[in-house]
Amino acid sequence: MSSSRTRNVLSFLAGLSFGVGVALLIAPASGADTRRYLGERAGSALDYVDRGRELYDKGRELADEAAHMYEQGRHLVEGENVEG
Repeated sequence: MSSSRTRNVLSFLAGLSFGVGVALLIAPASGADTRRYLGERAGSALDYVDRGRELYDKGRELADEAAHMYEQGRHLVEGENVEG
């Protein structure tokens, strides 16, 4: 993802989180119930963030491997010596 696109996605998610938080705070539930609910949701959100990082890292590894394989194939087609 490009830096600009990443920044846009993160900005959107931050705004969404803020909006959800404000909506929950003004909801007609007791303070204790709302805090408990927010705590539970924050924990599950962190799980999604961790999973997203794992998937990003795996995607990055696959992209690096694909780039390496492409270079090896290009060298073979051009008749160059391939090492590593």
